[in-house]
Amino acid sequence: MLHSKTIEVGVGLFVALGLAALFMLAMKVSNLATFAGEPGYEVLARFENIGGLKVRSAVTMSGVRVGRVKAIEYDDTSYEAVVTLGIEERFKRIPTDTTASIFTAGLLGEQYIALDAGGEEEYLGDGSEIQLSQSALILEQVVGQFLFSKAAEGPSGATNDDPVPEGGEDGASEDPGWGTIVDPLAQ
Repeated sequence: MLHSKTIEVGVGLFVALGLAALFMLAMKVSNLATFAGEPGYEVLARFENIGGLKVRSAVTMSGVRVGRVKAIEYDDTSYEAVVTLGIEERFKRIPTDTTASIFTAGLLGEQYIALDAGGEEEYLGDGSEIQLSQSALILEQVVGQFLFSKAAEGPSGATNDDPVPEGGEDGASEDPGWGTIVDPLAQ
């Protein structure tokens, strides 16, 4: 009887530790583990398109996390997304001409903001605004632009903007070499 009671307690502790580990993993993955207000300062950045950027996304400089996205709002006068960045207190020397860009971690990963330091000798402070920003690259837009440009070229690969040869549409010209360049199979 004592042996089965010991096994039950051991299995119960094992299950409890497993649940605690899953809880910690969930907190780490969802970035809630570091959500407790870290001391620091807030900086604003404006973007035309933020893609899939979310609150609590990472803010990095040179690949090092320097803060997190605190809030995302929409400015209906400038038609831009206003992103509030929470920068940790220990990163006080970020130049005022720093640029902010939205990147994706991996091919299908989460989006984050990368800061690229400028050369100014004045530094961002609480309430400062980053003037230079680059919006998120939306994969659907890139594919659409590529397909649209290929459709505009037509089946032969020539665009409508290509110049017509001097001799007209058929490619005939006084230059004996022109026909071989335009259509080498015609001869």
